[in-house]
Amino acid sequence: PCCLPQFLGYLRACDRLLKQGYEEGQVEEAMEMFQYSEKKAAEFLHLLAQFNDMGFQQNEIKEVLLLCENHREKALEELMTQ
Repeated sequence: PCCLPQFLGYLRACDRLLKQGYEEGQVEEAMEMFQYSEKKAAEFLHLLAQFNDMGFQQNEIKEVLLLCENHREKALEELMTQ
């Protein structure tokens, strides 16, 4: 019972991210990676999609974004040098 508010908050956050067009698996993974911070998960998903559109490999993007803590410029620089 004590965990219900957190769980409902998690479900609402996931629902908002899904409505932005992100895939369910990616939303769940991003929420887990960022300790259920909707803001950080949303930043991550946005950058993941951007870098994916640029032609970078998804597994490389995830790794770099985690290392660079979602800093777009740092992550892009890192991806370009790989």
